[in-house]
Amino acid sequence: MLKFFRSSANQRLIGRLLSESFRQHAPAYGIAILAMLVVAAMTGASAWIMRDVTNEFVLTKDIEKIYIIAGAVAGIFITKGLATYIQALFLSRAGNSIIAERQRKIYDRILEHGIEFYHSYSSSDLIIRLTQSAQAARTVVDVLVTSFVRDLFSLLGLVAVMVIQQPAMSLFAFVVGPIAIFLVQRLLKRARRYMEMQFLSVSKIVQVMQETVFGVRIVKSFNLESTMRSQMNTAVTDLQHRANSIAAIEAVTSPIMETLAGIAIAGVILVSGYMIVQGGYSPGSIMSFITALLLAYEPAKRLARTRVALETGMVGVRMMYEISDRPLSLEEAPDAKPLKKGPGEIRFEDVSFSYRDDEAVLSQLNLVFPAGQMTALVGTSGGGKSTVMNLIMRLYDPDSGRVLFDGEDIKHTTLHSLRDRISYVSQDTFLFSDTILYNIRMGRQDATDEEVIEAAKAANAHEFIMATPEGYQTQIGENGVFLSGGQRQRLSIARAMLRRSQVLLLDEATSALDAESEALFRDALEHLKEGRTTIAIAHRLSTVHQANNIIVMEAGKAIEQGTHKELLKRENGAYRKLYDFQLMP
Repeated sequence: MLKFFRSSANQRLIGRLLSESFRQHAPAYGIAILAMLVVAAMTGASAWIMRDVTNEFVLTKDIEKIYIIAGAVAGIFITKGLATYIQALFLSRAGNSIIAERQRKIYDRILEHGIEFYHSYSSSDLIIRLTQSAQAARTVVDVLVTSFVRDLFSLLGLVAVMVIQQPAMSLFAFVVGPIAIFLVQRLLKRARRYMEMQFLSVSKIVQVMQETVFGVRIVKSFNLESTMRSQMNTAVTDLQHRANSIAAIEAVTSPIMETLAGIAIAGVILVSGYMIVQGGYSPGSIMSFITALLLAYEPAKRLARTRVALETGMVGVRMMYEISDRPLSLEEAPDAKPLKKGPGEIRFEDVSFSYRDDEAVLSQLNLVFPAGQMTALVGTSGGGKSTVMNLIMRLYDPDSGRVLFDGEDIKHTTLHSLRDRISYVSQDTFLFSDTILYNIRMGRQDATDEEVIEAAKAANAHEFIMATPEGYQTQIGENGVFLSGGQRQRLSIARAMLRRSQVLLLDEATSALDAESEALFRDALEHLKEGRTTIAIAHRLSTVHQANNIIVMEAGKAIEQGTHKELLKRENGAYRKLYDFQLMP
């Protein structure tokens, strides 16, 4: 145990955990600690009073004193029971609050991170850190409080009774303690490694389950059931083996303590019997000593296993602080100010960007997206079109150059004011597991039902919505599983329309629409883009031919610009080649 606390890393983490969690709940923990001290005191008193119980029954046989002693014993155990209840109640309340607060803080920290962070951690890993790490924080605090207050003071009180009643025999009993502690500590070196591996196994189980649910169509259509079953079996078996290893380490401490305690108690009984029968010692003091020795077994065993619990809990605490301490990949400037009102012009000045150090996606890009006009980005995949949108929303920062919104560098504006000006429709449609009404209203949460319906009509979604069992109150399942791809896309378009933002970003917004729905969307877009800066990415050129300006991107550069008609006149131009290719039978 001392070796555990001599570690500077453990000291820092525990000190930080206590300062963040314990202080905030000091009143609850204070009441729990007082109750634990009462429990410890009553435990010692119950051993001490056995001297009087034995002497009065065996030697004096005074019935009035027996009545008094019986009342005292009842009072001791009633007080101990009440204190135990208070301890458990307030310890649980404080512990549950710690879990809730830790989970809120971890989730808030996750939300603060930029997109790059989510590429570094799998969703299953983050889920485990949010749930089990918060529980681990509570476990560590509870172990520290209960072990170093209730168990330690109970043991000290009982040891005091033993020493006062029979100092000579106490020396014999104390020889056993160091031997037990030495044997138990040798088992703990493996506990931490197994616990870290167990966290990884749980994360793998969550990952396989997520992939099964989200990719069920692929799993079924490619007959991957046996593959997924094998992956799950491997993950579950690994978790089972590691859990068994941890359980074995924890369980073996009890037999060691049981065996050594049994030897000590047997020796004490032998010596005590001899002292009473042959030496004429008072049976009361001997009985009090034996009672204290027996009662000391449980707190001593819990203290011996404290390091196992702490090592187990500290794995989760370390994982929790890894998230909390990870520097933000994208932060607001200290002097960030809200965007000023303006027409909505967006400009790229010598912007270069790469997701990886050795792979440039944009290279000294200069672009202007005029306010109130529609600009289309076209070109082959990998040209940097989606990256342009990511930089406009400031999901990433450029490696060099500036992105300006009405002349203001967005690195010096608040993220909320920037994104409040933007509506976004992605080709990877995401919907919340709730009703149709809820999903559209997420575009603007103070919108009325009438405004939601108006947006749905504009997105050509109203008709299919009314055909669902409960209309706008229909539950759509996880990520809209009960809807077709085109229906999900139309809901995301309605959500963007409802937002009524100054800038509209459409990243392959019509990719899941059939020809008729696409034509209706183009009609709706004519009204939607009025007065808005609209930037649309499209591979199907039929959706962007009405744009005020079309930019052809290739290898992170704008190689052509112009209207649909202007670009078609360039016989060997990149846009003309794309157009001719799409017309080919």
